[in-house]
Amino acid sequence: MSYKKTIGIEVHCELKTKEKLFSPSLNNYGSLANSNANIIDLGYPGTLPTLNKEAILLAIRACKVLNCKIRKIQHFDRKNYFYPDNPKNFQITEERTPIGYDGYVEINDDGVTKKIEILEMHIEEDTSKSIHSKETTLLDFNRAGVPLIEIVTKPCIHTAKEATLYLEKLRELLLYANVSDCKIEEGSMRCDANISISKTDTLGTKIEVKNIGSITNVGLAIEYEGKRQAEILDAGEKLQEETRRYDAKLDKTILMRVKETGNDYRYFPEPDIPYLVLTDEMIEEVTKNIPVSADIRRKKYQEAGINEININKLIANKDLSDYLEEFTNLNLKTASNLLLGDIQAYLNKVNKSILETKLTKDKMIKLVSYLDDGKISHKNFKDIVLDIMETDKEIDTILEEKGIQNVVDNTLVLEIIEKVLKDNENVVLDYKNGNERSLKFLMGQVMKESKGSVNPKLANDLLIEKLK
Repeated sequence: MSYKKTIGIEVHCELKTKEKLFSPSLNNYGSLANSNANIIDLGYPGTLPTLNKEAILLAIRACKVLNCKIRKIQHFDRKNYFYPDNPKNFQITEERTPIGYDGYVEINDDGVTKKIEILEMHIEEDTSKSIHSKETTLLDFNRAGVPLIEIVTKPCIHTAKEATLYLEKLRELLLYANVSDCKIEEGSMRCDANISISKTDTLGTKIEVKNIGSITNVGLAIEYEGKRQAEILDAGEKLQEETRRYDAKLDKTILMRVKETGNDYRYFPEPDIPYLVLTDEMIEEVTKNIPVSADIRRKKYQEAGINEININKLIANKDLSDYLEEFTNLNLKTASNLLLGDIQAYLNKVNKSILETKLTKDKMIKLVSYLDDGKISHKNFKDIVLDIMETDKEIDTILEEKGIQNVVDNTLVLEIIEKVLKDNENVVLDYKNGNERSLKFLMGQVMKESKGSVNPKLANDLLIEKLK
């Protein structure tokens, strides 16, 4: 009988606020070390925390997109422990009254829908960042006091694939709700996995793997840890509760510490912060302003005829998806081909967001219109993409300067086609004998004869019609 894995996932997500949870210091990743820290973040005696309303509103939004029930009366607690990254010697969190509970995230595993149940979601402050070297440890207090939500699942996940699907969906939900930027590489989304194995319905010994560096690595860590635990049990040995870390280079988990006794954090209610009371009006206002979800956008893209590969690429690139959301009447299929082709290649090359370019809404509308009408081709666009993205020039001006003017007159195109067919009678015969490659040759001759000035789609359609 094989072992059954049981997995619970804990995720810490930094909230996308302007300021920290209990102080007016900026919440800004990438700043000079310790430049966004004040006496509250540093734990000076006598300082008092002031709760950031923006963080509470984002936490309510997170509850909504994660289908959590919302606790309307909450209080914060002190979690007491002594560690260099925690100068107050306690962390302010919601131990006893988490803002969200009994939620779920739906995943799709090869056509089968499963609900991953969320036990609770609570708000807490982050600690400072420890930077280790061989000789010393440095502390960056820019992260101290940054607002977090901790999302804890029930032990209802049973495979590495389910775990990675859950994390991918969780990231998508929080990212599109503008709750967090969910950048795992920057530490704004951090994952811990609790893993046990058993041959019965009784849960085995829980092993925690902390701070796994990517969603892919979560799956790899679970697979490795399941095999490691099975080998120990099969050898007749016992497992003990441990905290481990995953080393991606070695593809293995490594012991950090053994949990000999339960941690006693001596929780008690935070005396300097009043009870938090959420009103129905506040929750309703947050609900009304939740941005359009990825699932709704995905459905809209499908209805617009965009293929699945491009849909997935659009959803994966929120900047481009957000840009498309600004348009109410646009051929999304043509627009997506533009965005995911030469435009994305340009953005990747210059390392810019689309909002940092000269591609205005008016330009985009005209581009899509000209492509649909055959006034320009995708080949033409390659020749003008730099001017479009980097200058304020109108599209018509750019086309005139480049000498681009596609022929869309059927009569003129047919004249060119008839000349090409007459000059290539043997190729026409090959086509009629079933040689499909002959069509590409003839099409090439049409474009050559016209010096690239005819609309390719129009020419191709008329060529096929003429050959028939």
